[in-house]
Amino acid sequence: MIPAKFDYKRASSVSEAISLLGEHGSEAKVVSGGHSLVPAMKLRMSRPEVLIDIKRIPGLDTITEEGDEIVIGANCTHSQVMRSEVVQNHLNIVYQAVSKIGDVQIRNRGTIGGSLAHADPSSDYPAVVLACDATIEVEGKEGKRSIPATEFFLGLFWTALAEEEIITAIRFPKVANGTYQKFFQSASRFAVVGVAAVQDGDGVKVGITGVAGTPYRATAVEDAYSGSADAAEHAVDGLEDLMSDHFADETYRAHLAKVMVKKALDAL
Repeated sequence: MIPAKFDYKRASSVSEAISLLGEHGSEAKVVSGGHSLVPAMKLRMSRPEVLIDIKRIPGLDTITEEGDEIVIGANCTHSQVMRSEVVQNHLNIVYQAVSKIGDVQIRNRGTIGGSLAHADPSSDYPAVVLACDATIEVEGKEGKRSIPATEFFLGLFWTALAEEEIITAIRFPKVANGTYQKFFQSASRFAVVGVAAVQDGDGVKVGITGVAGTPYRATAVEDAYSGSADAAEHAVDGLEDLMSDHFADETYRAHLAKVMVKKALDAL
């Protein structure tokens, strides 16, 4: 299908992008790689009147090591993240996740910031940023702020981003021992269930995507964990609404969540 008519603006700086968002308000959408927004526009599920392209803003496509943290710019493509030696050496869990995203074309165009801002409940990054206790750095008309990943995802395609804010970077603590396990849809490679697990001293941190409308920290698993993968039985404790579609109904998703969490804990 063909998207509805829209105007196109290319921002040359973060401040210009924020200014354009302020000028056009709710009628505007930000685009970088476009692999989340453009398909929705083609289906007329999203009909922005203005597209603000931030892809060429300098400084948003770098990966840097800052002490005990790795900072990944929002415009970094999945392929760029996957090829980064810094990521491979200090954030192997991110490398594992990004190498499982889509296909070559998607990895070459899609961006980490766009994926997080879109907040698809079946995407891979949300589980990883949750398990890693990452921080989402954003900037808007009120200035800069940092949003803990545990406070970023609010609902189905809904985040803590304000209307005139954009993601500028994701700040990850270095992770020595982490794993990402995924049961994926065969065509799109989106997660039916994706589980990120990080060893944290004597405990674990577990992020899950694909099971509910909002990616979540499996705190019940974390609380029950004592070195045994039996804690996986608590993967969906406390969840009221599990997703159900032609890939998996609620019962199967609940079962699969436990299986994938067990697999992740065993991998640790």
